[in-house]
Amino acid sequence: MNGFWMAFITTFIAVLGISGILFLFMRPILKRLFGQALQLILTQAYSKNLWEIASSGRRFTAGKIVEMALRSEQPTAVQRSMGTPKKMPDFERVMFLPAQLAVFPTHETIRIDTKTVIGPRANRPLRLDIPLIVGGWGMGPVLSEAMKLSLAKGAAKEGTATNTGESPMLEEERKEAEKLIYQLCRAPWSFNEDWIRQADMIEIVVGSGATAGTPFEIPGEKLSGIIKREIGMNPGESTRIDSRIPGMDDPEEWPELVSFLREVAGGVPIGVKLIPSHIEKDIESALDAGVDFITIDGAQGGVKESAPILQDDFGLPTIRGLVRAVQFLEENNARHRISLIASGGLYSPGDYLKAMALGADAVALDTVVLLGALHTQVTKVLPWEPISQLIWADGAFADQLDADLAAKHLSNLLKSSVEEMKIAVTCMGKKALREVNRQDLVAIDPESARMTKLPLAYERQHYPSIRSFKKR
Repeated sequence: MNGFWMAFITTFIAVLGISGILFLFMRPILKRLFGQALQLILTQAYSKNLWEIASSGRRFTAGKIVEMALRSEQPTAVQRSMGTPKKMPDFERVMFLPAQLAVFPTHETIRIDTKTVIGPRANRPLRLDIPLIVGGWGMGPVLSEAMKLSLAKGAAKEGTATNTGESPMLEEERKEAEKLIYQLCRAPWSFNEDWIRQADMIEIVVGSGATAGTPFEIPGEKLSGIIKREIGMNPGESTRIDSRIPGMDDPEEWPELVSFLREVAGGVPIGVKLIPSHIEKDIESALDAGVDFITIDGAQGGVKESAPILQDDFGLPTIRGLVRAVQFLEENNARHRISLIASGGLYSPGDYLKAMALGADAVALDTVVLLGALHTQVTKVLPWEPISQLIWADGAFADQLDADLAAKHLSNLLKSSVEEMKIAVTCMGKKALREVNRQDLVAIDPESARMTKLPLAYERQHYPSIRSFKKR
């Protein structure tokens, strides 16, 4: 036996021996320590008992504990990323009814139509190949230039629109985007007639799900040189997003603003984005202003940063806002001329199609498009850094994002989602995504039925007879 095997056998025997000794002595030591700890927990008063941590900790989630600590650390408002973690009513408790005998599924040879139109009464309606839109993530204080351009490229591949977000319209973004929605935000520099003329649709942001209508300041150091140049900032300056559209101090001024934008933009659809709040009153004002579409951005909407109180405690869930908006438009004979876009808290093809069945003409995707575009590129930062460091303009790893790869993954996400929606439509015996409606849905609990005005699944559904059969 050579020296190597002799050393190996000796080491193996030594390891076995040490393991046996540890097993013999560690077990009674661990048992004694456990017994002492249990004795203290079972006998000490709560004021001295470590179990107090477990008991009181059940009153708080880990997130609330962290946010309490952050408030204790500094006297400024906490800023949370990516929207609320709060569980709100969503589309989960609503189910589709498949076609079987009374109604046949669509024949597999029929091609499902996926097109939609926003602002049908506008001189230049926005025509989309699919009803999924990239939501309003702005560049500068939010997305990096590479991430922003990847969203435009990915959306263009699928024949749909992307949104400038609360930032200037970049020349590169306009070039990459087949259809570009310009967000007129609550900042004076947003009233740039050159950007307005280039838009395929204009969305006036009066409020959003994660920020409501609050003002906030954007420090100059958080803005890229491109953004500073576009909005005309001097070195050392900061910029602001105001609480209201500049110059809009009276609700009666809305028609004048909409008319101005429609004239400058050459007849593209003009609409408003709002968080569902005083829904009927807000939509009444929008109708008086003559808008072509309304975006309902529910309380589950995502954002780069905003105060937790705005994310958790303001506004209504998307599903409730959408249902009430549709109902009000129908009551006022305006549903045929006003398009609705649903946004906030929609994460799957089932969610998207349910929103359309409840009355949305399109769905704007926010957090979903960022995660989908990143896909496997998250491995560039995980597990040591959050994925936001790869997508935010001030992210430490923003320069490592492969924009072309992100565009490809976003295109795949949109295409795959629409393919699932087409399968669902086939199962319901329809020939187009826009044909899905409330009669294809039921609610599976009383609260969801009351909230959506849908029939309860466990009750008999009453439909008109499709046809009568005679015995031969």
